[in-house]
Amino acid sequence: MKGKILIVDDQFGIRILLNEVLQKEGYDTYQAANGIQALEIVSEHSPDLVLLDMKIPGMDGIEILKRMRVIDQDIQVIIMTAYGELDMIQEARDLGALTHFAKPFDIDDIRAAVRKYVPIPNSL
Repeated sequence: MKGKILIVDDQFGIRILLNEVLQKEGYDTYQAANGIQALEIVSEHSPDLVLLDMKIPGMDGIEILKRMRVIDQDIQVIIMTAYGELDMIQEARDLGALTHFAKPFDIDDIRAAVRKYVPIPNSL
């Protein structure tokens, strides 16, 4: 069974990059450009891990994370932000985020973090 990863970012290029990298790793991936799409995917597909951007128009990452916790209180989340907003990062950690990455991030660091929390079945 493949691990399922949800990528939530309003920037198309980042979603595509992460999608390609994680699919090559062997994960099933889902993409969402906003909070509504993200919450629908969490409800329908129960991803193993969410890569969540903090600054998304309409519904920010903190609100998305809070609503995800209502759907699945054990969902694993790694946050991404282009902003050095320590209070937002701390609030996300208080809500159970595993770790965070500042944009621009090193794709190998993201790949390693995803592997840490959702091992690739064939690599066990």
